[in-house]
Amino acid sequence: MFDTENITPMSDEEFVSIRNFVYDHCGMYFEKDRKYLLEKRLSRRLVINQIPTFTDYLLFLKYDQHADEEVAIAVDLLTINETYFFRENYQLQAFIKEIIPELVKKKKDKTIRIWSAGCSTGEEPYTLAMLISNATVKLGIEDWNIEILGSDISHRVLSVAREGVYSKSSFRETDESYLSFFDKVSSGYRVKDELRKNISFIHLNLLDKKRIGLLKTMDVILCRNVIIYFDVEAKKKVVQSFHETLDKGGYLLLGHSESLMNVSTLFGLKHLKNDMVYQKPGGENTVEDTAPEERERITDFSSLFTSEVAETNNSENEPTTNKEDEQSTEEPSSLSWSKIWEKK
Repeated sequence: MFDTENITPMSDEEFVSIRNFVYDHCGMYFEKDRKYLLEKRLSRRLVINQIPTFTDYLLFLKYDQHADEEVAIAVDLLTINETYFFRENYQLQAFIKEIIPELVKKKKDKTIRIWSAGCSTGEEPYTLAMLISNATVKLGIEDWNIEILGSDISHRVLSVAREGVYSKSSFRETDESYLSFFDKVSSGYRVKDELRKNISFIHLNLLDKKRIGLLKTMDVILCRNVIIYFDVEAKKKVVQSFHETLDKGGYLLLGHSESLMNVSTLFGLKHLKNDMVYQKPGGENTVEDTAPEERERITDFSSLFTSEVAETNNSENEPTTNKEDEQSTEEPSSLSWSKIWEKK
């Protein structure tokens, strides 16, 4: 355990400089009262890298030959990743009972694409897959192509998501019937391969507009309890990217404490029986389309994203989740990359 005696003092000036660096990188913004969090979680990195002060650490983050690797580790340490299966279930009921049936009625290509943005350790994508699996026969989508993408900025949590092994705390809101989608193993419950087959996990910074521009058009985006950590300007950038990635009439689901008020007017607020969600205008039965024309997509990406297939975390992190932070060398699920990225 990393005790308080080993915490390196961080001055107010150092806090502002490091906070601004993190913000510019990924949009996370820390108020002044969060200085101790940065001080506590990053102090270990100073010890490991034999760096005396946070001023020197910032120079390390900017200019060292291993800076990119260290930035990824720092972001991992500062990211809050607490989650569990079937979180905010009332919204999930709107997803499976109202949104998915509507998409089934209007989609002619028999393909539905769903993006869990900021998926943390993967409980949300797997939850969506379980809901859809149970409703497959009722919806008549046995021959449909359902693609679920989970993304996060933390390599560490993506390693957990790909491994797909969870402790009891992840199931605190889960009905026992859903345990049929898991195998009991010594360290908890492992997601069965059948559930994994249409899920992929990728490393993605939500402020990286170029990389997001390579995603296929999505029908539903869930970004729940993520942008709450962003300031208004970062939120605007992320929501703009969501708008450009969604198909006309597509849905955006945010956390219960999040809204687009004073952030964006690109989406309409749609009242469903189980919840209120945001919808991109332009499709059938949607709000009036007041949004600008969508931008043209990047078309040359053949040389990108070849090194992410077997991402693992090599950092010496202090866990910030309620799950065992085990390393995984497992490949991403069997959903091929060509189903996620495409030329527009």
